[in-house]
Amino acid sequence: MSNSGSNKNARVGLVLSGLVVGMIALSFAAVPLYRIFCQVTGFGGTPQVVAAGSVDVLERQVTVRFNADTDRSLGWDFQPVQKSVRLKLGEQALAFYQARNLDDKPLVGTAVFNVTPLKAGQYFNKIECFCFTEQRLEPGQSVDMPVSFYVDPRLNDDPSMSDVTTITLSYTFYEAIDPKSTPQATAQLTNSPASASRN
Repeated sequence: MSNSGSNKNARVGLVLSGLVVGMIALSFAAVPLYRIFCQVTGFGGTPQVVAAGSVDVLERQVTVRFNADTDRSLGWDFQPVQKSVRLKLGEQALAFYQARNLDDKPLVGTAVFNVTPLKAGQYFNKIECFCFTEQRLEPGQSVDMPVSFYVDPRLNDDPSMSDVTTITLSYTFYEAIDPKSTPQATAQLTNSPASASRN
C-alpha cells in the first residue's frame, strides 16, 4: 500500500475518532444544557428562579396546588403540608413540604420539579426552595421544607394564559448517589425556622 493510501486511512481514522469523542462529550453536556434551556424559557413546565419578589401585585388570583411523589429507591415519606393556596398575581407566598426518613440509615434526596399546565412554567417564579440543594435526613428524621414563590403578573398580559386559574407545583424526590456528599443540607434544614418549630 502506498504512503498516500496509508495517510488517507489515518486521516479518516482520526476524523472518525474525533466524531466519537465529540458525540460522547455532547451526550454528557446535553442534560445540563437542556436544564438551563428549560430554566430560562420555562419549557416543559420548568419554573423560573429569581432573586426577589415582584414589585407589582394584581387583583387577578390563581390557585396553586401542591403535589409530592417519591421514587421507590428513596425510603422517605414526602408530602405537601398544605393542599393549595390562593394568591394574587405577583403576591409572594410561602409553602411547606414535609419529608421523613423511614429508613434506618441516613439518606440524601434530590428533587426534580415542574408546574402544570406546562405553559405556566415561564410565569412561576421561585425565590427560595429546598429543591435548590440535595437534602440529607438522618434515620427517622422529619423536616418541613419551605418554598417561597410568586406567579408573575405578566401572566395577565398573555392571551394564551386567559384560561389558567389553577397551577400545580409538583416535586419528585430521588435518592442522591452519595449520602455523605451533602452534610450541609442537614444543617440547613435543622437550623430552618420550620424545623425549629417542630421540635
